[in-house]
Amino acid sequence: MPPRKKEHGIKRESGSLVHFRPSGSATTVRRHSAVVPSVLTFAVIVASGGLLLMIEKGMLNSVQTPPPRANGKKVEYRLRNSDAAVDVESQIVQEIRNRTIRSMCGQKNMPHSVWSLSPLQRKTLLQHILVNDEHRFLYCYIPKVACSNWKRVLKVLSGALANVEVKVKMDHRADLVFLSDFPPEEIRHRLRHYYKFMFVREPMARLLSAYRNKFGEIEAYQRKYGAEIVRRYRKGYAKDKKIAGNDVTFTEFVRYLLDEDPERMNEHWMPIYNLCQPCAIEYDFIGSYERLESDAAYILDRVGAPQHVRFPERQTWYKPVTKETLHYYLCTVPQKFLKELLPKYILDFSLFGYPLPNTTTEYCRH
Repeated sequence: MPPRKKEHGIKRESGSLVHFRPSGSATTVRRHSAVVPSVLTFAVIVASGGLLLMIEKGMLNSVQTPPPRANGKKVEYRLRNSDAAVDVESQIVQEIRNRTIRSMCGQKNMPHSVWSLSPLQRKTLLQHILVNDEHRFLYCYIPKVACSNWKRVLKVLSGALANVEVKVKMDHRADLVFLSDFPPEEIRHRLRHYYKFMFVREPMARLLSAYRNKFGEIEAYQRKYGAEIVRRYRKGYAKDKKIAGNDVTFTEFVRYLLDEDPERMNEHWMPIYNLCQPCAIEYDFIGSYERLESDAAYILDRVGAPQHVRFPERQTWYKPVTKETLHYYLCTVPQKFLKELLPKYILDFSLFGYPLPNTTTEYCRH
């Protein structure tokens, strides 16, 4: 085994280290403790949509995740705009997520290992964890959170692709290794010894991205899901067999989600919590779609990827979900439906520090 790399952090009561992502340069790491001031952390938590109040009122009867583990290496060579302020912000976000996940996952009714999950939950989880044995890491992918680009990176690392810019249609199964491919004892070994990470995204933005992509561009989804949604929720179409399914409204999509079991949803709109089970697995790093470039660069450095391997740039045809776009779509949905929808994704909001959306009548007038 190679010598264990030096870890930076502070001792927790349990004796394990609370790790922080190295900021700026190695000199900065040596001079300053990576500990985020507790007052600042508290202020950010309070600002994140009343998360503490939600916990106190028992709205989130669940969840916890582990601290990010850094090895003290610099990451500037992959970042175009190295900014210490951005790095500090990322540390704050990680600390908030770690504390929240620890407090919620520590509850008795939460799963504390992969093997305490139901068979269906475990199957879903293991089928969403990609394995790289050479660099000893596990990546739990979330559809609509840049997972196609991460799969490209994994294929480059395995030699299946020459580089991330190769113009080929993404095959989401070929040349990829899933944790579900292994027997239990090998799954346990990798979970215990490999670096584990995942990426998250604001829950409603992720849903809107899935809606616009699948029902606006993918004919197979229009036929399989769109046509059925129209029959169920649009008056006068219950018996229509010639529905194309290419004009599903966002409100119809939301009503469909309300009637779906989160554990049996299509992966593109299944809650992040159900896909990656952050209580059952102690992730070393939880990156953000909103800080994708810097967080991806950190991960590539942390797992020891060759320097020429970079995270792909967004395609020119990519249509981002802006705040204005999300505001427009959410405000087209009757409030009663949104109030029913949010509880299905409440763990995604609370665990990862996303504020609940403001969809009041006054807000939607603007």
